[in-house]
Amino acid sequence: MGFNTILVVMGVSGSGKTTIAEMLADALGVGLLEGDELHPPSNVEKMKSGTPLTDADRLPWLQAVARRIDEWRARSEGGVVTCSALKRAYRDIVIGDRPEVRLVYLEGSYELIHQRMAARRGHFMPVDLLDSQFAALEEPGDEERPVVVDIAGTPEEIVAEIIRELGAVPRAPV
Repeated sequence: MGFNTILVVMGVSGSGKTTIAEMLADALGVGLLEGDELHPPSNVEKMKSGTPLTDADRLPWLQAVARRIDEWRARSEGGVVTCSALKRAYRDIVIGDRPEVRLVYLEGSYELIHQRMAARRGHFMPVDLLDSQFAALEEPGDEERPVVVDIAGTPEEIVAEIIRELGAVPRAPV
């Protein structure tokens, strides 16, 4: 029997969501959805120009992510989704009362994430928006059943910790 939990990997921009999600999906043998791919072009343009998104901008995107999660759930498939999910209200849309969906919070300091964002190239999210990301961040509470991992380690260490916390058996070595 395969892994049929859906993991929503959340955190501010620059926390490593894509890298960790890709490695997790590979290790668990499940599908991967880069949540940012579901943003409408108008949202991407706003972010590229340094304008933070409003809740109204995010709503159709969050609903699209939730629909994809529900497609996996309908097929009893596991998966890994990247989604910043900074506010509890956003997580309520994407995760809500779906018991087979778990939140993975990539937690890191402003300084570390700022360093990483400044070093990366070709990403649509400018480092200038990091302040707004941290301002919007509502860290998940215990009732959300999050797997919380510190991003100071290597990607391999982070993925291994997530798998350990979930009690999952990796399909492939991490």
